[in-house]
Amino acid sequence: MAEAAGRASTSGNAGPRLPLEGVRVVDIASFLAAPIGAMFLADFGADVVKVERPDTGDESRYWGNSKNGVGLYYKVLNRNKRSVTADLRTPMGVEIVKRLVKTADILVENFRPGTLEKWGLGWDVLSKINPGLIMLRITGFGQTGPNSSRPGFGTLAEAYSGFAFINGFPEQPPILPAFGLADSTAGLMGAYLAMVALKGREVNGGKGQYIDLALYEPLFTLLGPQAVNYDQLGLIQQRNGSLHSFTAPRNCYRTKDGKYVAIAGASQSTFERMCAALGVPEIPEDPRFKDNRLRIQNNKEMDPLLQVAVARFTLDELMEQFIKLEAAVAPVNDIAQVFDDPHFQARENIVTVFDDELGGPVRFQNIAGKLSATPGHVKHAGPRLGSSNEDILIGELGFSEEELRTGKLSTERARA
Repeated sequence: MAEAAGRASTSGNAGPRLPLEGVRVVDIASFLAAPIGAMFLADFGADVVKVERPDTGDESRYWGNSKNGVGLYYKVLNRNKRSVTADLRTPMGVEIVKRLVKTADILVENFRPGTLEKWGLGWDVLSKINPGLIMLRITGFGQTGPNSSRPGFGTLAEAYSGFAFINGFPEQPPILPAFGLADSTAGLMGAYLAMVALKGREVNGGKGQYIDLALYEPLFTLLGPQAVNYDQLGLIQQRNGSLHSFTAPRNCYRTKDGKYVAIAGASQSTFERMCAALGVPEIPEDPRFKDNRLRIQNNKEMDPLLQVAVARFTLDELMEQFIKLEAAVAPVNDIAQVFDDPHFQARENIVTVFDDELGGPVRFQNIAGKLSATPGHVKHAGPRLGSSNEDILIGELGFSEEELRTGKLSTERARA
């Protein structure tokens, strides 16, 4: 992997190195999908250098809620990264990216196709500077195809992929997700594909490649059997609330104290234990509900019976009864319940780090998954804008203070 002078160790001297230590990632993207992908790489030790516009930075700094003028979601998306500033529309900004690319393993970007090429930072240019470079390109509709030049972002991808069409209730409009679902899934897929490409570089003589990922593609892949069902049976899945097309029952049910639980009859034994826990053992004996196919056919008659049974219990009472009988159930948690949940706490699913910009501790989602020998680590939240300019631009890339102050390359130091 590329090693740059002055690059700090991510794991210190004690214990094994983090899996991606020594991998350098240049993140020139903004908002969600591509920065999320870079975040996953930073979680496991990659040195991620986030390049942001001078003065304003990534627009996610101003997106959503803030505290004392500091964007909170930015702190999560860009954890473990270092920030430098560069205007990619200027010769100085272009030169900064070129010098970063020389020692980079991966570059992530999400500009509309043709934008980087217009600035002189296309794949043809960057791959000549560093033939081993992996370039992750996440755009709304991809680099090819009749829609490739169209602007695209997560909301459009959630509709275009087919997800929104099936999300919601019959006779009502489709419902978009209440968070960046397409961006998040594309970020996950982008991180995975970047690691696949790194392995490909290893087995193919060190030659890099670019990755063309459209925002809608991961979500389309995750939609389950829709495509094969349409191809083979002509079926078009419709909106059906929380009810499932191949498992019944499956829904969210309101408890006596106004909370909600999710239960599903994923198997016959699961269904029978559920009914026993609810005190309605007669439901599985009803001829209409004796097996899963019959329950799907008669779900409109069965589901109200389960709601009546659930409504006899408070959430705590219901959870106690289900756990006692080893019946499957989960509370429908709001975020306050998540923070208070002892299992989330035991699993360390929420991490606490000190942030000097917020002036105290900040808590957010921890790294997903636990490697037994080399678990990832959240060192810090998203950095102050340009906080690593001196270390990286001067210390590692060799720019002078005068060049950075004026934004102009000195004649003798300018590079083609």
